[in-house]
Amino acid sequence: MATAKPILYGAWISSCSHRVRIALNLKGVDYEYKAVNPRTDPDYEKINPIKYIPALVDGDFVLSDSLAIILYLEDKYPQHPLVPKDIKTKGLDLQIANIVCSSIQPLQGYGVIVVYMRVG
Repeated sequence: MATAKPILYGAWISSCSHRVRIALNLKGVDYEYKAVNPRTDPDYEKINPIKYIPALVDGDFVLSDSLAIILYLEDKYPQHPLVPKDIKTKGLDLQIANIVCSSIQPLQGYGVIVVYMRVG
């Protein structure tokens, strides 16, 4: 029995969405992509109540946050590994990924843009 393709909900402005699309493609996973605007799409809130993007829907499982999605994909699809096996190299790679996710990337996300639009 064939299983449904995972669905990735993302947006053109989201580097997090691009990050997950890159991981899906590097791993060779057949998936469906749906562009959304979490601020204006009422149906997206039903999929992901916190309205963060990206969100991956895999059957009845929904996961948000690009790094969590990528680590999920790494475990589910072990072919074409993205994370090194060496624990020291893996630790450094995860450190870099978290710096990007927590310190750099948020400055261009929807939350900052919405605040800027209201203040500016």
